[in-house]
Order: sequence, then C-alpha cells, then structure tokens
Amino acid sequence: MRKVLIANRGEIAVRIARACTDYGVRSVAVYADGDAESLHVRMADEAWALEGSRPSETYLDIDKLLAVARKAGADAVHPGYGFLSERAEFARAVIDAGLAWVGPPPEAIEALGDKVAARRIAQSVGAPLVEGTPGPVSAAEEAVAFAEAHGLPIAIKAAFGGGGRGLKVAWRLDEVAELYESAVREATAAFGRGECFIEQFLDRPRHIEAQVVADTHGRVLVLGDRDCSLQRRNQKLVEEAPAPFLDDVQRARIHEAAQAICARAGYVGAGTVEFLLAQDGRISFLEVNTRLQVEHPVTEETTGLDLVVEQLRIADGLPLSLAATPTPRGHSIEFRINAEDPGRGYLPTPGRITRFSPPGGPGVRVDSGVETGSAVPGTFDSLIAKLIVSGNTRDDALRRARRALREFCIEGVASVLPFHRAVLEAADFTGTAGFRIHTRWIETEFPVDLATVDRPEAPADASLLRTFIELDGRRVSLGLPAALLRGAEPMVGAASATDADAQVPAPASSPGDVMAPITGTLLAWKVKDGARVDEGDVIAVMEAMKMETQVTAPAAGALRQLRAAGDGVEAGAPLARVE
Repeated sequence: MRKVLIANRGEIAVRIARACTDYGVRSVAVYADGDAESLHVRMADEAWALEGSRPSETYLDIDKLLAVARKAGADAVHPGYGFLSERAEFARAVIDAGLAWVGPPPEAIEALGDKVAARRIAQSVGAPLVEGTPGPVSAAEEAVAFAEAHGLPIAIKAAFGGGGRGLKVAWRLDEVAELYESAVREATAAFGRGECFIEQFLDRPRHIEAQVVADTHGRVLVLGDRDCSLQRRNQKLVEEAPAPFLDDVQRARIHEAAQAICARAGYVGAGTVEFLLAQDGRISFLEVNTRLQVEHPVTEETTGLDLVVEQLRIADGLPLSLAATPTPRGHSIEFRINAEDPGRGYLPTPGRITRFSPPGGPGVRVDSGVETGSAVPGTFDSLIAKLIVSGNTRDDALRRARRALREFCIEGVASVLPFHRAVLEAADFTGTAGFRIHTRWIETEFPVDLATVDRPEAPADASLLRTFIELDGRRVSLGLPAALLRGAEPMVGAASATDADAQVPAPASSPGDVMAPITGTLLAWKVKDGARVDEGDVIAVMEAMKMETQVTAPAAGALRQLRAAGDGVEAGAPLARVE
C-alpha cells in the first residue's frame, strides 16, 4: 500500500495517521462539516470533505467514503473503531473497489460480528458460555418469555454491534420490554441494524478480554489480556494490562478459547475476544470485536508492539512480527477521557475546549483527538483523549497515574477526570483489601459523590454553507463556515440552517418546565401530548454522543409538548411543560 484512507475521526484517526507515517505510507483524512478544523484533519497528509453533519451522511456513508478514496488515489482503507469498522458490507465494498482492507475478511466479520453466530463458533470449540436465545428475537414478548424461563438478570444485546451500544441489562421483569425497545433503537442508530438476542447476565462479573492478531499465513497469536471492568452504561472508562488478579488456570482458559475461536473463524488482523468472569470463577464468552479496540494502547505498552502498524503489515501480506505470546513487560492502565459530567450521571457535554493541558513525564502517554480550542460536537462519541500510564508493577502504574491525573487539566467542557482521580483512591480498585471491581461497580458501589460542573456554553455553529464557484470554467464545490457568513445576505444555492437548528427561547422557569438535560436529539416521546403524567414518569428519550438519556416529568399534570421527535436541542432548552 502507498496511501491509506482513514474512514474515521477524532483520536483514533490521529492515531492511525501517525502509524501511517511510521510505516512509510501517506494518510488521507475525511471529515464531517463540524470536524473541518479538527486535529485529525491537520494530522493527515491530506483531507477531504464528506459534505454533511450527521454520522449517517458522513462517516457511515460507504459511497461517499469510496468516492473520496478514488479522488484521493488511496489504495487502502483503515476503518478505525466504531462507525463502519465492523460492517462486512463496507469491507466487501472496499475490496470490490480494488482497495486493501485493513481489517479481517468480510466473512470473518459476518461470522463473529453476528453475536449469535459467534456464540455457535464458541460452542464448537468448547469455549465457556451462559444460556442464550438461538437467534435474534423479533419482539419484546420473546425477551420477556426468556426472562421468565431462565431468570433475571438478562442481557439484551445487539446482534450486529459492539462497544456497549445496543446493550441493556434487565433486572426486573417489568422493565424487560422497554429495555428491549431501547436496545433496538440504539443498535439501529449505531450500526444500521436493530436485531437483538438475549442471554443470561452474570451478576457483578469482571470483564476480561484477550488481544488477538492473525496474519494471512495462518498464524493466530494471543498477545495478552486486559481487564476492562470499570464501566458505566456498559461503556468502559478504565482498562489495564495484563488483567490483574487472575490465576494461571483462568488466564490460560481465556487465551486458549480466544485463539481457538479466531482460528475457527478464519480471522485475519487485530481483534479482541471478550469474556465475563463471575465472582464464583465461572468464565463465559461474551463477544468478538472484529476491529482495533479503544484500549489497544495498554497492550502496546506491555508488549512493545505497535498494533496499528501491525495491522498495516498484515494488510500488506507480511507475517506477524512476533512468534509467540510475549511475557508482559510491566503494567499499563488506560483512562478514557470523555467529555461527560460524572456529577450529572455522566451526561455528555458538548462544547469548546478552552484549555487542554495534558500530563507528561516517564511512563505517560496521551492519545488525543483534541487540543485547546477544539470543538466537541454532540453528534459523535464523547471520547476526546486517552491517558495511558505504565510502570514496572501495577502499584508503580497506580502511583504514576495519580501524578499524571493531577497534572491533567481540561477546561471549557466537563470531563471524567474527577472520576478517574477518585477511583484511584478506592480500595476496591487498588486491591488493598482485595480487587472488588465489577461491571456495575460504578452504578452500585462507587463511594464518592462527584460535584457537578457548570454547563459549557454551546459551541458555535460549526456547519458549512455550501455553494459553488467556477475556476477556468470548471464547477468547484465551496464550503464556508456558517458563522463567517452570519448576518450576510443568503448566497445563491447555499444551504440554510434547518428548523431543528433553531432554538425555542427558554421561558421563565417554573416547577412544571421540562428542560433538556443534554445537548442532543429528542429521539422519541414516550407519552402523548396532553396525556396525564406523574412526577418521575419517563416522558421522553434524548440521544447525544451515541448514548440515550431518559427525560422524566418534574411534576404531576398534563404534558404539553414544545418539541417534536427528531429535533436537535441545546441543554437547558425547554422540551415540554407539565400543567
């Protein structure tokens, strides 16, 4: 390969651009309108517009991405993680276009990306498994029937997704139907397909995963394992390698099952096999992520292997760089830096970063997609950077992490830094009284009430107004920042702001006002206009940064809707009034 199109944005696009430079190939960035000034656009050797603002019309538009690849002269595509990275149809379209696909074969993506098919492969190689439905269920009633037959809790999981999107855990029978519908909506929004299946959920398990790489010469190698148990809303916040407090038998079982599953599926490239480890020691296969993981840096730090460069090597037909599973060198911990307010239940907080001052020093690595002045849009994922800290031992890494987190300063938007600082003082995590972390520990046992932060100001309109100019008789598309033209006369052929962008002025606050808790999209009303509601009832669902947030009634009365489903709304703007 000579030139790689990076079909992604943000932190991972920056990471891939750097790896392309290290590997000696050129990189091509793509960008949505709101990302026109983003760091990944400047880091790549060249950048091309996708002419749109939302994921469906930009980073999820296969035709647009391939058109850019043709115009830019790219001969390879790296999908990063999220978006189209686990879509077999994208991999197949890239290959059919004559480009190198930096990822597993479409057949392996289909076999392992379909969580039901992956379960069958895991069963065929003897991997440990809990009970589950034989295929996707077609209605909420089937989910309820499974819960009645096998008991609670149950996990409702997107059959064609990953990364915690479209995953809901039901603990009560009366919430199964609603959570099923929510999982379908999330899966459809994130992956384009809403099919979900059901399986038993192990209460208070740890999340353990194995990093696998496989080449085109038939070699499948497990590089090591990670613990990713510190999660909120099934989204990881802290990961570390190697997974601490595993015995040799458990580690060997996980490694052997991961290698066997990928070998049986004909896997090629980098991938992750995930497991749950119950408190009683039971291990259950969870899923395979057929892509690079967000937490791959901790494996890089403990193996000395650049996983993105390894992906490029594999796509070029070269053999694996390592011959056997390496002995871990020290310990590494990754802290995901999300633009979320932990004091408000980890609500996403889009805005503009007024100060981004990362830490440095020995054993400290920061993979960032932002810098001071960067805008954090509400349209995409909340991850803005990753802090990776390494030491000779886990205790060394923990001490170094405390120092690094004290140095880290982000202003202008809320971040999860206060959570990270607090969790490093929790005995359950440090292990001083035994390692007691599990996947719901934050929701059920995290001992610290974190302060809220001031809501950030809404970022300036980052959309582009598009028209055209002629250069020597050739029609050329022209995009200009909307803010630049504010107050100017409309340009011929230029796009105008949509009705969804216009904000209803907030009236004087009253006890019945229903205010938007986040900046995002009003997905659906759960109660009809004019219907009677009680205080605390769920009346609407909003979505921002790929996460759903419920909106509840502040008082009892009749609901008067002020917004329509699909509207984009700023945090604090009125959605409805309860009279």
